[in-house]
Amino acid sequence: MALKTLQYLKDSLIKILIYPTRDKYAYKVSKNDYLELLIVLRNILSLNHILGFFLYQNLSTDNVDNMSDSKVYFTDMHTSLNDSLLNKLKRVIIAAGITDIDMEKKFVAIKIHFGEYGNLAFLRPNYAKVVADIVTEQSGIPFLTDCSTLYVGKRKNAVEHLDTANLNGFNPMTAGCQIIIGDGLKGTDDVELPVENGEYIKTAKIGRTIADADIIITLNHFKCHELTGFGGALKNLGMGCASRRGKMELHTSGKPTINTENCRGCMKCTTVCAQNAITVTSKKAKIDLNKCVGCGRCIGVCPFDAITAQFDETMNIIDYKIVEYSKAIISEKPNFHISIMADISPYCDCHSENDLQIIPNVGMLASKDPVALDKACVDLAQKQPMIEGSRLYNNCNGKKPDDIFRCTNPGTDCNATFEHAEKMKMGNGKYELIEVA
Repeated sequence: MALKTLQYLKDSLIKILIYPTRDKYAYKVSKNDYLELLIVLRNILSLNHILGFFLYQNLSTDNVDNMSDSKVYFTDMHTSLNDSLLNKLKRVIIAAGITDIDMEKKFVAIKIHFGEYGNLAFLRPNYAKVVADIVTEQSGIPFLTDCSTLYVGKRKNAVEHLDTANLNGFNPMTAGCQIIIGDGLKGTDDVELPVENGEYIKTAKIGRTIADADIIITLNHFKCHELTGFGGALKNLGMGCASRRGKMELHTSGKPTINTENCRGCMKCTTVCAQNAITVTSKKAKIDLNKCVGCGRCIGVCPFDAITAQFDETMNIIDYKIVEYSKAIISEKPNFHISIMADISPYCDCHSENDLQIIPNVGMLASKDPVALDKACVDLAQKQPMIEGSRLYNNCNGKKPDDIFRCTNPGTDCNATFEHAEKMKMGNGKYELIEVA
């Protein structure tokens, strides 16, 4: 009880300090009172820490678990005059504790999906600028980043990826910082990060730029996904930060294949194969599957898109691998996560099109716990009314299903992600939802 009372006082003071003159119902705080409140808050935080330590020594594990639910901060998409969604985004991010991270002179990777060209559901650069500006205010060095795609599209190498980002409105002026493609020119510049107690992955193949960053912030467009059910913080981390060979490891249980019609016999693939598994005869490459270890490096260097992955991994295994990749990325660096629940389309933003959204826009959320953040988004989405005529509505014949993600993309299982995240000790998905006006 004492700990909960201190937590209530702390949260109340934070609200006063963050929003001292928001509207006619807001607290009116003078400069002297403001400074006194800061001192009170500091003392409460210190007492909270001490009391929490002694309580921890005497409470059962179950009680500690109940008290340690992660905090997820939420604001809806409603606005008033002179108070934009961008202002609300800044408030919810600050309330969630982004400024608790020491960013001074540190490189801060803001992981975002720039959207495939033709898709219009991706997040606008305006959202990214809010985050970049906060990082800059904290004396950090922000940059937007994403890694190359495994599939053949407009983002399979750094040049095309940057072109697509620019066409979709991302540049230093609109986004507030520079853009760096995380895995280099051809999607082959990566590092291997160990996965502690990994069941499916021993080392995650992560874009070197992201691995080199001091801090990672994910800015996620929450949506449906045809393989994982939904795409949120973990998907943006685990899949999005993987290099091309990393994405192959995530998507496939097998080895690459060659489209001989596209192959020109340039032999570039043979120069990167450490196993000498590729030979070229009559200007056509061939992979010796007995020698190939499935590293995927040949995919990145082929200039004619002749080498592709087989995309044969089961959906749940992909979920498990994404969780393990995510753990490797954030296990030893400060991280923070933001999800925008708007334009919730039935497919990933990797598509060059976007169908009618399945539910109305919901809101913006932020947390230090990516697992809890994803779970909160899934729960909020499930509570929304369906949009008539959407893929979800049509698939369920207008009757709201128990799992809107599985109905939208049959065969997917959202719970697989959360079950494996708990198994990997990333979090149990339990959260306290705190609304920010």
